[in-house]
Amino acid sequence: MTAVTFARWTGMHRRTTLPALLTLLLGLAAVPLVTSGASPVAHAAVTPRYQEYVALGDSWSADVVLFDRYGVPDARHAPVDCFQSHTNYPKLVARALAIPVFRDATCGSATTEHFAHPQAGLPLGGTNPPQFDRLTPTTDLVTVGIGGNDAEGASGATSCISASPISIPTPVLPFPDVLPLIDETSLPLGGCKERFTAGGIDRLAENVAATEDKVVAALKEIKRRSPRARVLLVNYLDAIPVRGCWPIVPITNTDMAYLNSVFVKLNAMLAEAARRGGAELVDTHPLSTGHHVCTGPLTRYVEGLGVISLNDLAVAVPAHPNAAGARSQARSVLQQIER
Repeated sequence: MTAVTFARWTGMHRRTTLPALLTLLLGLAAVPLVTSGASPVAHAAVTPRYQEYVALGDSWSADVVLFDRYGVPDARHAPVDCFQSHTNYPKLVARALAIPVFRDATCGSATTEHFAHPQAGLPLGGTNPPQFDRLTPTTDLVTVGIGGNDAEGASGATSCISASPISIPTPVLPFPDVLPLIDETSLPLGGCKERFTAGGIDRLAENVAATEDKVVAALKEIKRRSPRARVLLVNYLDAIPVRGCWPIVPITNTDMAYLNSVFVKLNAMLAEAARRGGAELVDTHPLSTGHHVCTGPLTRYVEGLGVISLNDLAVAVPAHPNAAGARSQARSVLQQIER
């Protein structure tokens, strides 16, 4: 759950964001939409069902963005270089339920380690305090979106980018003494499935399996710190199709199908982690099916490798949910809450 730029499904935002770009955007937003101490939660005439909501997670819960109609990323709950959207699903859920106390700890590139420890070295030098620090004994609702960065899926997926619609064998470059700095295995030639499954061992699948215990431990710690809380584990949107759409997303059909299989394993792992950790699973797939990265710009809920989102208009982080995706995530969470 910390950049597919397929850059940290993550989480899933790694450090592919250019600090210089954000610095420029900061200068464009001279007047913030909301004062830094305010919470974007509506007031209700009746007593809200939940009184204290904490959101934990990676970039797919922060719904990371670089610049949108609200200006730069929301810095009211976390450092600006966590890249939280003003309309990520935690904020939409908090507004819909009119929850009076709301804290959003989500941050791009976060892993389960950053629940208990600070997330230092963010792209502009910021540090997000341990996400667990936002929990209290009176917290009564927690959403969690984590696991993708622990599984190292995004860093592996970037190697699937291909300059050709079919995989090309990795060349052996001539004159190794003349070109010693070129790593031919990193050339954009596809074939990542073969690399990750060489020798009959699927390394990304192993990473996903190894992440389960970390997520379970995190869920149990949430229950220990906030024993009254209803804990919802939110899985990842339908982002990766079984067939590619090169060159719209420059990944071969074979490699896209492989990434889809890893994504399926990731969400299956989260379902089992929720069961073991005493949390409720929020399955975002029913409402996001058919809105993957290969659909049109006004249809997709997850952006491809471009930096401009039309759904809503924003400077986006590639391979992350856009505003429409955040709304879909929020609807999935609210549906689960009403069950």
